[in-house]
Amino acid sequence: MPSSPVPRLRADVSGLPRYVPGRAAPSDLVDKLSSNENPFPPLPSVVAAMREELGRVNRYPDPANGELVTRLSTRLAVPAENIVPGAGSLGVTRDLLCAAVGSGDEVVFAWRSFEAYPRLVWATGATPVQIPLRDERHDLTAMADALTSRSRLVLVCNPNNPTGTAVHRGELERFLDRVPGDVLVVLDEAYREFVDDTDVPDGIALQRDRPNVVVLRTFSKAYGLARLRVGYAVAHPPVAAALRACAVPFGVSGLAQAAARASLDAEPELLERVGTLTAERARVIRALRAAGRPVPDSQANFVWLRLGAHTPAFAEACLTAGVMVRPFGDEGVRITIGTPEQNDRLLKIAGDWQA
Repeated sequence: MPSSPVPRLRADVSGLPRYVPGRAAPSDLVDKLSSNENPFPPLPSVVAAMREELGRVNRYPDPANGELVTRLSTRLAVPAENIVPGAGSLGVTRDLLCAAVGSGDEVVFAWRSFEAYPRLVWATGATPVQIPLRDERHDLTAMADALTSRSRLVLVCNPNNPTGTAVHRGELERFLDRVPGDVLVVLDEAYREFVDDTDVPDGIALQRDRPNVVVLRTFSKAYGLARLRVGYAVAHPPVAAALRACAVPFGVSGLAQAAARASLDAEPELLERVGTLTAERARVIRALRAAGRPVPDSQANFVWLRLGAHTPAFAEACLTAGVMVRPFGDEGVRITIGTPEQNDRLLKIAGDWQA
């Protein structure tokens, strides 16, 4: 019997840069500090909102995310037409790339930065242009110098994942002034709520007078809704309209919309939790530095240890001791800030470990 024909796929799929998610914890006895998740469970009011929505899961959700958009519009003081929700900030990034770039175009971003960027750019047929970090931070001067007539989009992850470092107002404004108006600049602010450095700008404030700037936010991190996948973009109307055209219909579930609305209603209580995490972040950084570990300043809910060739050994030592961290090849590890008890266990491992 003749063999069945093999479906014809893109020949370069085998070279696709893979997004490697954090591993699942092998048991509840392991502290998972590898995926930048919020360690606190959803608030009771958020759980109640989701429970009420469960009785309607036989119906499609509001495709326009109307109530959520209205609340975000009030909260952010931006027109509703400028807000486009999606399946997490990652999903919105994908839609932006689909709307703005294609084969032959270039997308500029720092590296190392968010691991999904190369994969998303590849999927559009565009060419990723990776600019090395400088002292663990975006080198915005080099990124501006790398722009060409083929450049269509620039990604700036602020604070940066996985290093936690952030660019400051003056350097970001100078960079934006150098970017041509027909090049889209995407400020990925997934960790914005954890920023306590007053010199790190609010991207939405910068975006208001710059038609080529888009800001991404998410409910996954500070709001603790990672499993529900809901984020949004703030963009000027032409870009927002293109985003909606490229978005998957019903991309934000009814459960996610309900939980996000309830989270906005409970924002003061949620931000108390953020304050706890930023205080723990400062404590963890101080302790790691006191133990001789090189840790850059972080404005996110994680810290970065550049360990080079010792990275796999440190990650394995942590796992053996019951703590999961996120290794990145032979570069370093990213450690999510957990509860005080989890952080204490991590600090003991880091203090005892010898390369």
